[in-house]
Parts: sequence; C-alpha cells; structure tokens
Amino acid sequence: MKVFKAILSMLFTVALIWALQTKFGDIPPLGEFLNPSTGFWQNAESKNIIPAQNLKLKGLQGKVTVKFDEDLVPHIFAENDHDLYYTQGYLTAKARLWEMDIQTRSAAGRLSEVVGPKALELDRYHRRMGMTFGAEHTLQGIMKDPVMSKVISAYSDGVNAYIKSLTPAGYPIEFKLLNYAPEEWKPINSAYLLKLMSETLAGGSDELAMTNVLNKFGAKITNDLFPDYPTHEDPIIPAGTKWDFKPLPIPAPPAAFKAQMLAGMKDRERVEGIGSNNWAVSGSKTASGYPILANDPHLNLTLPSIWYQMQMTAPGVNVYGVTLPGAPCVVIGYNQKVSWGVTNVDADVLDWYQVKFKDASRAEYWYNNTWNKVTRKVEVINIRGQKPMVDTVLYTHHGPVVYDNAEIAKKGRPNIPVGNALRWIAHDESDEFKTFYLLNRAKNYADYREALKYFTAPAQNFIFASADNDIAITPNGKLPLKYKDQGKFIMDGSDPANDWHGWIPAEQNPTVKNPPRGFVSSANQSSTDKTYPYYINWRFESYERGKRINDRLAAMTKATTDSMRVLQMDDYSIRAQDILPTMLKYLDASKLDDTQLAALDSVKKWDKHFSANSVGASIINTWFVKFYAFTWGDNFGDKKTVMQFPSVDRTEMLLINEPNSVWFDNKRTPVKETAVDVLSASFNAAVNELVKNHGKIGTDWQWGKVKPFEVMHLGHVPGLGSGNFASGGNSSVVNALVDGHGPSWRMVVQLGPQVKGYGIIPGGQSGNPGSFFYDDMLKTWQDGKLKELLFLQSPTATSPRIKQTLTLSK
Repeated sequence: MKVFKAILSMLFTVALIWALQTKFGDIPPLGEFLNPSTGFWQNAESKNIIPAQNLKLKGLQGKVTVKFDEDLVPHIFAENDHDLYYTQGYLTAKARLWEMDIQTRSAAGRLSEVVGPKALELDRYHRRMGMTFGAEHTLQGIMKDPVMSKVISAYSDGVNAYIKSLTPAGYPIEFKLLNYAPEEWKPINSAYLLKLMSETLAGGSDELAMTNVLNKFGAKITNDLFPDYPTHEDPIIPAGTKWDFKPLPIPAPPAAFKAQMLAGMKDRERVEGIGSNNWAVSGSKTASGYPILANDPHLNLTLPSIWYQMQMTAPGVNVYGVTLPGAPCVVIGYNQKVSWGVTNVDADVLDWYQVKFKDASRAEYWYNNTWNKVTRKVEVINIRGQKPMVDTVLYTHHGPVVYDNAEIAKKGRPNIPVGNALRWIAHDESDEFKTFYLLNRAKNYADYREALKYFTAPAQNFIFASADNDIAITPNGKLPLKYKDQGKFIMDGSDPANDWHGWIPAEQNPTVKNPPRGFVSSANQSSTDKTYPYYINWRFESYERGKRINDRLAAMTKATTDSMRVLQMDDYSIRAQDILPTMLKYLDASKLDDTQLAALDSVKKWDKHFSANSVGASIINTWFVKFYAFTWGDNFGDKKTVMQFPSVDRTEMLLINEPNSVWFDNKRTPVKETAVDVLSASFNAAVNELVKNHGKIGTDWQWGKVKPFEVMHLGHVPGLGSGNFASGGNSSVVNALVDGHGPSWRMVVQLGPQVKGYGIIPGGQSGNPGSFFYDDMLKTWQDGKLKELLFLQSPTATSPRIKQTLTLSK
C-alpha cells in the first residue's frame, strides 16, 4: 500500500508539473504565469516615477535627454533626427510593445500564430484584402524617400533596442497570457499600422447591399431612397465657396451602367452615425486675438489607449501631440507656430468588381475584350496548435480577388466561375509619414499645403491654424477621378470604363482658407456643396454634429480654450430638434396607458440634451430606433440577403413630408399603416422595452444607465478594461459616445506668441495593466476636463511637473 501511495503521489506530482507547463486553450501555462521571478507579478509597477537614470544604447549617435512629467509623458530632446526617432521607437516600445505587436499581427493576418484557429477567418480575410500587398507598396514608397527611409529605420532600431533588452520576466503581461515572445520589429510593421487605419476608416463598403437594393427595387426607387446628396446638409467647405481651378474632364460612365447581384460576398458594413470632430476659430472671434484649434478623433476606445502622448525636439523641430504606437512622428498636435488635426473624409476609395474567369482553373479573366493572366500569391497562415493553412489569392489588375466562389456564376453559364476583386487605395504606393514629418516642422500655411501632398490614405479632413492668424481645412488624400456614382454599386470588372481614371489633382482637393465666417470645421459630413466638380462619394455622415458645431461657432465671440472644451462635450441633439415636434404631433395621447403617459410627459419636458441623467433622452432614442426599424424592417431586413437601409436623413424627410408613404405600410399585416401607426407602435414598443429592461419609469431610465459604456481592453481580456460607467452623448451629437466608440484624444490649442495646448486621452500612457499610468487619465476624460500640456522649450527647462530625467547615450 505504501508503494502504491508513493507511486500515486509521484504520478500526481508529474501530472501537476506537466499541467503547470502546458497551455490549455486560452489559459497560459500556469507555472510560468504564476512564477514569482518571471510571471505576472513582475508586471506590477509603483505609482512613484523612478528618479533620474543614465542608459547607454547601442545605435545612438549622440546624447538624448528625456524628461517625464507627472502623467509619464516623455519630452524628448535629441541632437539629431536619427536619435529623435530612435528614442521615439524605444520609449513607445517600452510603454506599448504588446499593443504594437498585436495590431501589426492583425493587419498582417498573423493572429492565428498566437491565438490559434479562432482568428483564422480574420487572418484569411486580411490576407485576401491585400493588407500585406498594400503594406509592401507603402514601405516601397517610404524607402524611396531619402529622409523618411532614415526615419523609419531609426524608429525600428529603437524599438528593437528595447526588445533586445527584455528578459521573459519583463515581457508585457499579454505576452505571458498568450504564452509567446515579442519578435524583431521591422519597418513594414509601421506600414501595417497605416493599412489598419485605412481599414478602420476607409475599409467599409455598401456596394453589395446597394446592389441588392437595386436588383430588388429598381433604379427609380433606389434613386429616391438613396439620393446622392442629403436634404439636410451643412458641408465642411462652406456652401457657395468658389473653385478657383479648371477641373479635369469627368470620365463618362459605361453605356450599360448597371449593377449585378453577387452572392457569397460579405461587405464590411459601414456604420452610420460615428465619426470625429475638428474646428479652428479665427483670431477675430477669440479673446486672445489668435486662432484656437480643437480636435477629437472618434475611434473604438481601448486600453491601452490608441494614442501615446509625446513631445519631440531636435534641431528644426519642437512638436507636442499624440503618436500612433508603432509609427514615427506626431500625428495630431502642435508646435510653436502651427497646430493641426484630422477627421475622416469617408471618400469612396474602395470598389468591388465582378470578374469572370475563363474556366475552373482561374488562370485568366475577361477584361477589355480579351483574356488576361491572373497572378497568384500563396499565403501560408500558421496556426497555433494546428497545421498551417495554405490559401492562394488571385490578383487581377483591379487588385486581389477577395471572394472567389465557384457557385457564383453568370445566369445561364453555370460552368463559368466568377469572383469579386477589390480596388482599394490602401494597395497603392504611398508615404503618409512624410506628411506628419513635415507638419511637425511646419511654420505657416504654405508648409501645411506642402505636407498634404504626400498623404494618400485614409483621406482626412486636415484642419490647420497658425500664429500668423491663418485657419484652413482641406478634405485631403489621393482621391480617384470617377464618374458620378462610380462604386455605389458592384461594377462589371470586364469594362475598362469602370476602372479608376487617374486622380483628382492634389491642389484641386476642396479647401478653404480664412473664410468670412471666421471658422472652419468638420464632423464627417459632406465635403462640399453640389457645385464641386468632382465625385468624392455619395454618402457621408449625417449633418447633425456639423450643424451643431457651426451654429455654436457662428454665435461665439471672444472665445477661449474653455469655450472649445465645452463644445467638445456638447450633447444637444439637432436630430431631436428636427423631428421631435412631428413625432409628438402624430402621437395620440388618448390611446396611452399610465406608464406610456408618464414617458410621454418626460419626452415633452426633455431639453434635447443627451446628458447622462436624462430620462427623456433614453425614451426618445429608443423610440426613434424602433421607429426606424419598424419603417424599413419589412422591406430591407432580409435575413438571407444583406440590404442597405435608407439613411436617417431620408427617414426624417419621409416622416415630415410623406406621412402616408407606402414605406410606412407593413406588408406583413392586412391593414395599411401610415406614419401615425408606426409612431404609435414604436412608442409603445420603446416603453415596453424600457420597462422590461429597467423597471418602472424612474432613475433607472436615465440615459447613462440605459446606455452603458466601457473602454475595453484591446484584446478583450476580462478585468483589464474600465468596466461599465454612465456617460452622456450619442452618435448624432458632438460628444459622440456610443458602443465603446468616442473621442480617443481631446485636444484644444491656443496659438499665439506663447502657444498653449490642452488635451486628454481616455486611459493612460502605459500599456501595462499593473501600472498606475494604465488608466490614470480616464476619470479626467470622463469628467469632460482637459489637462494643460507641458510644452518645454529646452532640455534645461525646469518645471515642478517634471518627475524624472532619463539620459541616453551611445
């Protein structure tokens, strides 16, 4: 018996040791993870910033001084460009290495290597989307530039200097959770980040959904429900602006301008009602007499934060702002002379083409009345715990065939396979980092315009202000020259008339400088009025945020930086202003029960602000969402076929001007409904839903409780996000907070003899959940406050806010 117990104990011990060293699904090897010498315990950090340090780094050319303030923001002072970007890479990796690694893995289609088969479809999609194809072309453009090639190389060397200094004990906690090690950083990784941003901001498409609508309803109804210009608009370039250039001839559409239904394709749908804000106010409207610029780019918010704050100083440059972890230069910020910011243009720079192959071998495709050879690229996707997957991606002159389905065939020709090829601006050679390199050093408007020439994608509304009292905005990027509505539907890939026909000249991108109204602004709405001669897109974000910003700015005099901060937090609803009177007019109070009457009373008393403590906001939002779904669901809510729903703008016009429209009639019922019926049914459904989810009407109906909000961990690791918290805002108001999406960086800059910047990120500087600086700025961001940014002028400058000095040398 004693021998048996000894053997059993030994077997248990061996099994336990094996288990502690083995990864089970998403659980890391617990022995390694819990090891006090190398495990997660090593990731705990003190709140106190460590004292002055001296560090020698191989690869530096001179001495670098880095001062850290109380928020752990580094202020870099280098003696040359090489050391500036080397140090930027080193410090960013030190703070955000896992964030840099996982995002570039995602863009490159390499997540399966570390998380296993659950990421396989995403990896395959990114390979077929041509993310590597585009990153290689971008890197090619960067390396051709004698300045930017040195910048990207120095940045990569700095990242690698930090990686080489690490031992397993020092790996960020996510590497330990996933049980893998960081790998060498390559310049193409920085290019991948640009592709990831292009996918986020210019990678969605409505073409399949719009093609299905066209095939179901025909051209007349489609044109009526999906107009090329909204009824409500307050464009970015003020209406009536004159264009001082001679436009290029507009390409003619093909004779048979039509769309075809393509089964088996899955667009990454564009979501209506999310976006960013920026504006600049002339000195004529400010208390200081100098311009003020504000920017709050809206993205999916995560911990670690999307942006990393930094000041970068070397001969010829002293710039402060936010950087993209993994990429050189400051992306949004200011220097002593100028400030700039960006919002998304939403230009149509991604088009789908149906291509017909000669036969099942898919070696040739039909284009311009001849068979053309297909290029093949073999993609090997390594999968943790499984054998690699080999996927062959076909390339046409349009780009990669993302969806290649043998069952998709031209009617009557079932043996002729077709595919769906992608033409995307993100595939083209580019050098976007050059734009930011030049903006970081810009001194005036001419420098700003020169910098914009190098920016390809994703197209951005670049706002600008200078100490010379100039303000400007330019919807800018490499924009294809198209015929009107080209790319609104899936196109015939065999017809050369459907190709892109060159580019809108950069100097003819819409722009305005020092407009008479005294301000410029954007909120992702239409770039111009209808007089602009070129086609940019048929659909932009709704006008409400832009309208509210412009109304507020127009009324401002003696504006201050705090005026801008308050406007960034504005939650007044122009949408409610437009349609709530009509909604209430058609609602028959005599048919409501006591709960519904109480809800109606709250709506009538509502001040049209989406504040966190508002009950009326919860009711009207739920009501309108139901009204929209009830109006369009029976005709466009096909579970088998993706269909584009008409816009909010078109829905509002239908309600206001066509209350007896056929679209209000629910074809699933025997009676004919009107807007009155749909409003009544949707109001009742909204109240019932609120009662079901939040009890009887009261404080639990407040908007901040009905609309929970969380800043999640980038890898969705439980416990590493912010947790839910009450917040105001809505997708259609200036403070556009919804579904974890919102202002990723709020910045206000006062230009003048002494520039002053203010800003906040919804998190912290550190990517380490064990650090005080992981989320220390979140509360300030939640409260709608900004921190004054410490903008030092020399490495010898003193400030009580400086908590540590790091000296780097070779």
